[in-house]
Amino acid sequence: MNGSHMRLARIRTADGVLTGEYDDGTVETDDGAYIVGDDAELLAPCEPSACYCVGRNFAATLEQMEYETPEVPDWFIKPPVSVHPPDEPVEYPAWTEELTYAGELAAVIDERCTDLAIDEVDDAVRGYTILNDLDALDQAGRTARKAFDGSAPLGPWIETDLDPEGIDMTTHVGGEQRQESNTELMLFSPREIISFLSERYTFQPGDVVSFGSPANPGLVEPGEDVTIWYEGIGKLQNTVK
Repeated sequence: MNGSHMRLARIRTADGVLTGEYDDGTVETDDGAYIVGDDAELLAPCEPSACYCVGRNFAATLEQMEYETPEVPDWFIKPPVSVHPPDEPVEYPAWTEELTYAGELAAVIDERCTDLAIDEVDDAVRGYTILNDLDALDQAGRTARKAFDGSAPLGPWIETDLDPEGIDMTTHVGGEQRQESNTELMLFSPREIISFLSERYTFQPGDVVSFGSPANPGLVEPGEDVTIWYEGIGKLQNTVK
Protein backbone atom coordinates (compact mmCIF):
# COMPACT_ATOMS: atom_id res chain seq x y z
CA MET A 1 0.00 0.00 0.00
CA ASN A 2 1.33 3.40 -0.91
CA GLY A 3 0.36 5.25 2.26
CA SER A 4 -1.89 7.80 0.53
CA HIS A 5 -5.57 7.66 1.49
CA MET A 6 -7.70 6.77 -1.50
CA ARG A 7 -10.85 4.80 -2.23
CA LEU A 8 -10.51 2.97 -5.54
CA ALA A 9 -13.80 2.07 -7.22
CA ARG A 10 -14.84 0.23 -10.37
CA ILE A 11 -17.98 1.52 -12.05
CA ARG A 12 -20.21 0.61 -14.97
CA THR A 13 -21.02 3.61 -17.15
CA ALA A 14 -22.34 4.34 -20.64
CA ASP A 15 -18.66 4.66 -21.56
CA GLY A 16 -17.87 1.16 -20.31
CA VAL A 17 -16.29 -0.15 -17.12
CA LEU A 18 -13.99 2.44 -15.55
CA THR A 19 -11.88 2.73 -12.43
CA GLY A 20 -11.24 5.82 -10.40
CA GLU A 21 -11.17 7.47 -7.02
CA TYR A 22 -14.43 7.46 -5.05
CA ASP A 23 -15.23 10.56 -2.99
CA ASP A 24 -18.66 11.30 -1.53
CA GLY A 25 -20.71 9.67 -4.29
CA THR A 26 -18.54 10.78 -7.19
CA VAL A 27 -15.90 8.69 -8.98
CA GLU A 28 -13.10 10.64 -10.66
CA THR A 29 -11.72 8.70 -13.62
CA ASP A 30 -9.29 9.52 -16.41
CA ASP A 31 -12.39 10.07 -18.57
CA GLY A 32 -14.09 12.50 -16.18
CA ALA A 33 -16.32 12.42 -13.12
CA TYR A 34 -19.31 10.10 -12.69
CA ILE A 35 -22.02 10.15 -10.02
CA VAL A 36 -22.89 6.79 -8.49
CA GLY A 37 -26.62 6.15 -8.82
CA ASP A 38 -26.90 8.65 -11.67
CA ASP A 39 -24.55 7.87 -14.55
CA ALA A 40 -22.58 5.12 -12.83
CA GLU A 41 -23.14 2.02 -10.72
CA LEU A 42 -20.58 0.42 -8.46
CA LEU A 43 -19.11 -2.90 -9.48
CA ALA A 44 -16.99 -5.20 -7.35
CA PRO A 45 -13.78 -3.17 -6.94
CA CYS A 46 -11.50 -5.80 -8.52
CA GLU A 47 -11.63 -8.88 -10.75
CA PRO A 48 -9.89 -11.67 -8.82
CA SER A 49 -8.65 -14.88 -10.39
CA ALA A 50 -9.63 -16.39 -7.02
CA CYS A 51 -10.93 -15.41 -3.59
CA TYR A 52 -8.83 -17.10 -0.90
CA CYS A 53 -11.12 -17.17 2.13
CA VAL A 54 -9.90 -18.04 5.61
CA GLY A 55 -12.27 -19.71 8.05
CA ARG A 56 -12.15 -20.40 11.77
CA ASN A 57 -10.13 -17.27 12.50
CA PHE A 58 -12.06 -15.81 15.45
CA ALA A 59 -12.05 -17.70 18.75
CA ALA A 60 -15.63 -16.74 19.60
CA THR A 61 -16.82 -18.14 16.26
CA LEU A 62 -14.96 -21.40 16.92
CA GLU A 63 -16.73 -21.79 20.26
CA GLN A 64 -20.11 -20.99 18.71
CA MET A 65 -19.65 -23.46 15.84
CA GLU A 66 -17.85 -26.05 18.03
CA TYR A 67 -14.80 -26.08 15.75
CA GLU A 68 -11.28 -27.05 16.77
CA THR A 69 -8.73 -24.22 16.93
CA PRO A 70 -6.49 -24.48 13.84
CA GLU A 71 -2.70 -24.50 14.19
CA VAL A 72 -2.27 -22.80 10.82
CA PRO A 73 -4.78 -20.74 8.79
CA ASP A 74 -7.68 -22.80 7.47
CA TRP A 75 -8.86 -21.71 4.01
CA PHE A 76 -10.97 -22.43 0.96
CA ILE A 77 -11.33 -20.85 -2.48
CA LYS A 78 -14.25 -19.11 -4.15
CA PRO A 79 -14.03 -18.82 -7.96
CA PRO A 80 -14.44 -15.61 -10.00
CA VAL A 81 -18.15 -16.32 -10.63
CA SER A 82 -18.71 -15.96 -6.87
CA VAL A 83 -17.88 -12.25 -6.98
CA HIS A 84 -20.98 -10.03 -6.80
CA PRO A 85 -21.29 -6.23 -6.92
CA PRO A 86 -22.26 -4.05 -3.96
CA ASP A 87 -25.88 -2.83 -3.79
CA GLU A 88 -27.05 -5.39 -6.38
CA PRO A 89 -29.56 -7.96 -5.05
CA VAL A 90 -28.24 -11.47 -4.42
CA GLU A 91 -30.27 -14.41 -5.68
CA TYR A 92 -31.24 -16.87 -2.94
CA PRO A 93 -30.26 -20.21 -4.52
CA ALA A 94 -33.19 -22.51 -5.24
CA TRP A 95 -31.18 -25.55 -4.12
CA THR A 96 -30.61 -24.51 -0.49
CA GLU A 97 -32.86 -23.85 2.49
CA GLU A 98 -30.10 -22.49 4.75
CA LEU A 99 -28.22 -19.45 3.44
CA THR A 100 -25.93 -17.69 5.90
CA TYR A 101 -24.03 -14.38 5.84
CA ALA A 102 -20.58 -13.60 7.25
CA GLY A 103 -19.07 -10.10 7.29
CA GLU A 104 -15.37 -10.36 6.46
CA LEU A 105 -12.47 -7.99 5.95
CA ALA A 106 -10.65 -8.67 2.67
CA ALA A 107 -7.35 -7.61 1.12
CA VAL A 108 -6.86 -6.98 -2.59
CA ILE A 109 -3.50 -8.00 -4.02
CA ASP A 110 -1.76 -5.34 -6.16
CA GLU A 111 0.92 -7.27 -8.01
CA ARG A 112 1.93 -10.76 -9.05
CA CYS A 113 3.71 -12.15 -6.01
CA THR A 114 4.58 -15.30 -4.13
CA ASP A 115 6.54 -16.35 -1.03
CA LEU A 116 6.05 -13.09 0.85
CA ALA A 117 7.64 -12.47 4.21
CA ILE A 118 5.29 -10.81 6.70
CA ASP A 119 7.12 -7.49 6.34
CA GLU A 120 6.67 -7.64 2.54
CA VAL A 121 2.89 -7.98 2.65
CA ASP A 122 1.97 -4.29 2.83
CA ASP A 123 3.87 -3.52 -0.39
CA ALA A 124 2.00 -6.31 -2.20
CA VAL A 125 -1.48 -5.22 -1.07
CA ARG A 126 -3.49 -2.62 -3.03
CA GLY A 127 -5.81 -2.05 -0.09
CA TYR A 128 -8.76 -3.47 1.83
CA THR A 129 -12.44 -4.03 1.11
CA ILE A 130 -15.36 -6.09 2.49
CA LEU A 131 -16.56 -9.58 1.53
CA ASN A 132 -19.81 -11.28 2.50
CA ASP A 133 -19.01 -15.00 2.69
CA LEU A 134 -22.38 -16.47 1.73
CA ASP A 135 -22.69 -20.12 2.71
CA ALA A 136 -25.37 -22.64 1.74
CA LEU A 137 -25.05 -24.41 5.07
CA ASP A 138 -27.17 -27.47 4.23
CA GLN A 139 -24.95 -28.61 1.34
CA ALA A 140 -22.41 -31.42 1.65
CA GLY A 141 -18.80 -30.20 1.69
CA ARG A 142 -17.24 -26.78 1.79
CA THR A 143 -17.01 -26.23 -1.97
CA ALA A 144 -20.70 -27.01 -2.46
CA ARG A 145 -21.58 -24.73 0.45
CA LYS A 146 -19.47 -21.72 -0.40
CA ALA A 147 -18.43 -21.68 -4.07
CA PHE A 148 -21.38 -20.72 -6.26
CA ASP A 149 -22.61 -17.84 -8.40
CA GLY A 150 -22.85 -14.66 -6.33
CA SER A 151 -21.54 -16.21 -3.11
CA ALA A 152 -19.00 -13.42 -2.55
CA PRO A 153 -20.54 -9.93 -2.58
CA LEU A 154 -17.51 -7.64 -2.59
CA GLY A 155 -17.02 -3.91 -2.11
CA PRO A 156 -17.92 -1.15 -2.04
CA TRP A 157 -14.38 0.07 -2.95
CA ILE A 158 -10.74 -0.52 -2.00
CA GLU A 159 -9.40 1.62 0.82
CA THR A 160 -5.69 2.02 0.04
CA ASP A 161 -4.53 3.39 3.40
CA LEU A 162 -5.74 1.12 6.20
CA ASP A 163 -4.03 -0.77 8.98
CA PRO A 164 -6.17 -3.93 9.14
CA GLU A 165 -5.37 -4.67 12.78
CA GLY A 166 -7.59 -3.33 15.55
CA ILE A 167 -10.56 -2.07 13.51
CA ASP A 168 -14.21 -2.40 14.49
CA MET A 169 -16.94 -4.07 12.42
CA THR A 170 -20.68 -4.71 12.52
CA THR A 171 -23.16 -6.67 10.42
CA HIS A 172 -26.85 -5.76 10.31
CA VAL A 173 -29.48 -8.06 8.77
CA GLY A 174 -32.92 -6.60 8.17
CA GLY A 175 -31.83 -3.60 10.24
CA GLU A 176 -30.96 -5.75 13.28
CA GLN A 177 -27.34 -5.96 14.47
CA ARG A 178 -26.08 -9.52 14.20
CA GLN A 179 -22.29 -9.15 14.38
CA GLU A 180 -20.03 -6.78 16.30
CA SER A 181 -16.33 -7.38 16.66
CA ASN A 182 -12.78 -6.09 16.16
CA THR A 183 -10.05 -7.50 13.97
CA GLU A 184 -7.69 -7.66 16.96
CA LEU A 185 -9.65 -10.81 17.94
CA MET A 186 -8.39 -12.72 14.89
CA LEU A 187 -6.29 -15.81 15.64
CA PHE A 188 -4.05 -15.08 12.63
CA SER A 189 -3.51 -11.49 11.51
CA PRO A 190 -4.16 -10.40 7.92
CA ARG A 191 -0.43 -10.05 7.26
CA GLU A 192 0.30 -13.52 8.67
CA ILE A 193 -2.44 -15.04 6.52
CA ILE A 194 -1.29 -13.41 3.27
CA SER A 195 2.30 -14.49 3.94
CA PHE A 196 1.18 -18.05 4.75
CA LEU A 197 -0.97 -18.41 1.62
CA SER A 198 1.74 -16.90 -0.58
CA GLU A 199 3.91 -19.93 0.21
CA ARG A 200 1.36 -22.03 -1.70
CA TYR A 201 -0.01 -19.69 -4.37
CA THR A 202 1.28 -17.13 -6.82
CA PHE A 203 -1.15 -14.27 -6.31
CA GLN A 204 -2.32 -12.25 -9.31
CA PRO A 205 -3.24 -8.54 -9.33
CA GLY A 206 -6.82 -8.19 -8.09
CA ASP A 207 -6.87 -11.45 -6.14
CA VAL A 208 -8.79 -11.33 -2.87
CA VAL A 209 -7.82 -12.74 0.53
CA SER A 210 -10.52 -12.62 3.22
CA PHE A 211 -9.83 -13.14 6.89
CA GLY A 212 -12.76 -15.01 8.38
CA SER A 213 -16.02 -14.26 10.11
CA PRO A 214 -16.44 -12.82 13.59
CA ALA A 215 -18.97 -14.44 15.91
CA ASN A 216 -22.61 -14.87 14.92
CA PRO A 217 -22.63 -15.65 11.24
CA GLY A 218 -26.23 -16.65 10.72
CA LEU A 219 -29.22 -17.21 8.49
CA VAL A 220 -30.50 -14.65 6.03
CA GLU A 221 -33.98 -14.87 4.52
CA PRO A 222 -35.29 -13.66 1.13
CA GLY A 223 -36.14 -9.97 1.29
CA GLU A 224 -33.57 -9.12 3.99
CA ASP A 225 -30.79 -6.58 3.59
CA VAL A 226 -27.28 -7.49 4.76
CA THR A 227 -25.13 -4.47 5.63
CA ILE A 228 -21.53 -5.07 6.68
CA TRP A 229 -19.49 -2.16 8.07
CA TYR A 230 -15.75 -2.07 8.66
CA GLU A 231 -14.14 0.94 10.29
CA GLY A 232 -12.05 2.91 7.80
CA ILE A 233 -13.66 1.31 4.76
CA GLY A 234 -17.42 1.81 4.80
CA LYS A 235 -20.43 -0.41 4.17
CA LEU A 236 -21.12 -3.34 1.84
CA GLN A 237 -24.88 -3.70 1.37
CA ASN A 238 -26.88 -6.28 -0.58
CA THR A 239 -30.49 -7.45 -0.45
CA VAL A 240 -31.17 -11.17 -0.72
CA LYS A 241 -34.06 -11.82 -3.08
